[in-house]
Amino acid sequence: MNPVYDVQRIRADFPILQQQINGRPLAYLDNGASTQRPQAVLDAVNYYETHLHSNVHRGVHTLSQLATDAFEAARERVRRYINAASTHEIVFVRGTTEAINLVAQSWGRSTLQPGDEIVISALEHHANIVPWQMACAATGAQLRVAPIDDDGSLNFEQYLALLGPRTKLVAMTHVSNVMGTVLPVQQIVAAARERGILTLLDGAQAVAHEPVDVRAIDCDFYAFSSHKLYGPTGLGVLYGREALLQAMPPWQGGGDMIRTVSYQSSTWNDLPYKFEAGTPHISGAVGLAAAMDYLEALGLPQVAAHEAALLAQATAALSDIDGIQIQGSAAHKGGIVSFTLAGVHPHDLGTILDHEGVAIRAGHHCAMPLMDLLGLPATARASFGCYNTAAEVDQLVRAVVRAREVFC
Repeated sequence: MNPVYDVQRIRADFPILQQQINGRPLAYLDNGASTQRPQAVLDAVNYYETHLHSNVHRGVHTLSQLATDAFEAARERVRRYINAASTHEIVFVRGTTEAINLVAQSWGRSTLQPGDEIVISALEHHANIVPWQMACAATGAQLRVAPIDDDGSLNFEQYLALLGPRTKLVAMTHVSNVMGTVLPVQQIVAAARERGILTLLDGAQAVAHEPVDVRAIDCDFYAFSSHKLYGPTGLGVLYGREALLQAMPPWQGGGDMIRTVSYQSSTWNDLPYKFEAGTPHISGAVGLAAAMDYLEALGLPQVAAHEAALLAQATAALSDIDGIQIQGSAAHKGGIVSFTLAGVHPHDLGTILDHEGVAIRAGHHCAMPLMDLLGLPATARASFGCYNTAAEVDQLVRAVVRAREVFC
């Protein structure tokens, strides 16, 4: 472990971790599904709700102006966190799923033609599959899938072979939510850009675990969620290049996205408001900004190193248990380990682990096509965050051994 990384001090910042589950200390290892919130985020949201709450962009009274200032300060905070060029490129949405749907419905339906192609990878979450299927069904475009190798890494040569004259978009995950594979996003994007192809990255599993610089990656769109970044639920971000967002039609209508409305026609607001119909999740944005402050104060490189050490410990210890098979062994992985135990359904395994105070995810992880490719109905998944400890990895391993004794 990094000797300067004080995980016990960090844990003290998270009230929810200071409890027991089924009489045992809580080992929360389901961060890939949703992270917990530090006190700084809870305080920021509470302060907004108790001192600033009002609707934004509409009122001349003091509270509305203060709420607007806080909301737009949060947008600027997001811009800095991912190094976007302008706040015009930061669109607040409900989550990664809505961000991808926005691009699929706005850019996709207005751009794609019959025979055009969208390329995804075999690692994708449903949120980066289904919106493109819907766009293809509406436009006559085709969805193509870049395969993975046995270790869970993208087969880059076969990816390149899929890029053709009708390829209009490459939409891929930055980090796999099942296998933890970190995709070579800069190379993926560079290959697409050389061919005039746009790119979208699903960053839901990346932004809380490593520095993300959208200008260095050079992608056209980047989507992520607040609740996987130690912030509130119900909020996400779509980054899009300003020129692309400017050319795209609105997806939803009403509220803040309009400039003028008559019974005959309407005109649209400037960016990013053109894509923010209705009252936004104001307190969520405030909380996300506080979460970004918190993470950057810890140091994202230090967080990444800490989680890598936990992953290495968990991988080695679980591999020593008879009957365990770990899914995914790519050279570059995030803090996610998916595994199966012979003779035990992952749901049963998750239930036993919960009795031991260990919270993991068990299921298909919203990646049913990948599960079909692996020939599995589900896996158990432990995913690590900034506050997890080596002792919690030991608790996980003991609980898996206990489950093996119960079922095998």
